[in-house]
Amino acid sequence: MKLSEYVSFDAVGLADLVARGEVTPAELEAAALEAVRVVNPRINAVAETWPADEAQEEGGPLAGVPFLIKDLGVAMAGKRMELGSRLAAGHVAGADSSLMRRFRQAGLVTLGRTTTPEMAYSITTEPVLYGATHNPWDVERSAGGSSGGAGAAVAAGIVPVAHATDAAGSIRIPAAYNGLFGLKPTRGRVSMGPDVDEIFNGLAVHGSVSRTVRDSAVLLDRMRGPEPGDPYFAAEPARPYAEEATRHPGALRIGVLTQPWGGRRTTAPVADAVAATMQLLESLGHHVREADLDLGVGWDEFILGNAALWSANLTAWVDDLAAALGRPVDATTLENVILASYRYGQQVTGVRFVKALAMRNRVARSVARYFATYDILLTPTLPELPVPLGTYAEGADDLDGPGWLVRLFDRSPFTAGFNVAGTPAMSVPLASDTATGLPIGLQFAAGFGGEDVLFRLAGQLEQASPWNRRTPVVWAGHGGNA
Repeated sequence: MKLSEYVSFDAVGLADLVARGEVTPAELEAAALEAVRVVNPRINAVAETWPADEAQEEGGPLAGVPFLIKDLGVAMAGKRMELGSRLAAGHVAGADSSLMRRFRQAGLVTLGRTTTPEMAYSITTEPVLYGATHNPWDVERSAGGSSGGAGAAVAAGIVPVAHATDAAGSIRIPAAYNGLFGLKPTRGRVSMGPDVDEIFNGLAVHGSVSRTVRDSAVLLDRMRGPEPGDPYFAAEPARPYAEEATRHPGALRIGVLTQPWGGRRTTAPVADAVAATMQLLESLGHHVREADLDLGVGWDEFILGNAALWSANLTAWVDDLAAALGRPVDATTLENVILASYRYGQQVTGVRFVKALAMRNRVARSVARYFATYDILLTPTLPELPVPLGTYAEGADDLDGPGWLVRLFDRSPFTAGFNVAGTPAMSVPLASDTATGLPIGLQFAAGFGGEDVLFRLAGQLEQASPWNRRTPVVWAGHGGNA
């Protein structure tokens, strides 16, 4: 199969070709690995590839489709999981995690792992271990994070869909930066087990980034559902998400928040994209109006609460890795901002941690009240276009743990609230900047368990304003050449 043919199909389309006998999984594997060879030297999105594992199931809905997992959060037996960190370099997973088993059951052929910032503790993917991941639309710009490798790999045509995680926007930010669809599920929708019950006290979830809505829907149908011992439970949907993506959403009540919580202002290209999206939604029969969502806490309290939860979890995580691998926790194993956050986590008291959990509760209650009145909240995914590589590193060595979170949340003020609340949100690539051609993501959030509403709306938007015809500068379909 030629690369130009391979990249013209999404995951569902490739699986259909396999089911009809028009192409073999081995041919798709060869095409994906050729795409890695062609474009990865320019974007550095894939940390490692390996031969296809024979353990996947042939009858799954995505049987034979090439796939990549993030180098964090999902364990594949016998494969390295290094978390983007020198501290974990060379670490090999001893067994499949629950989610990895579900990927196999879906029939996906996992061929490698994508890059992530160290410990997924950034919204740009520029770790010391791997080096920077580049945005396929402009290789001088960030691909986002923490699932930046997944976003860049899918955008450049290496695979049609890839695993991603999201603790403060790490699915939606790379989706926005790379012109993709990315949905963060409800807390408890996808199991974190069996080795952990939750990550970052329920702020983190598993999901994917894809070029089409149906790919994300079909994959989430295979990912969702609890495992024994899970601490959270999201009620199963009435219908498969793949079916929801084809259903009409009806006339939705949509509130719009253009300017973010915190002090940063939304830039003109992004604000224009929000205004155009409001017009599109109205033309589709939705009830759209300017609205506000009260987080229930002040912005400073929100950041400090997140800093306590993030850094305390990070500290425990780092200590466990260091003990297991017999390595020191210092500047030889951790980047400066991670080391500073680790040290801050050592200072978080039990009382401070409990107060941070109380912050989480107030945010969740306040967000729930909003969705008693509205079906959807529309915001920009990010207030600005993809930033140049190196932007986050400027002066970062002088930051402490909370200071690093202030920097991250200032640049991504719209996303983290829905992680704290546990509610689903998606980034949809409905716009692009006329001056640069860079993609602009629009975020749509729904109430707890509301992925069905989001998929119905996403399917409608994909039909009304198709984005799949736009391809980046670095694209496997034309050899990766500018």
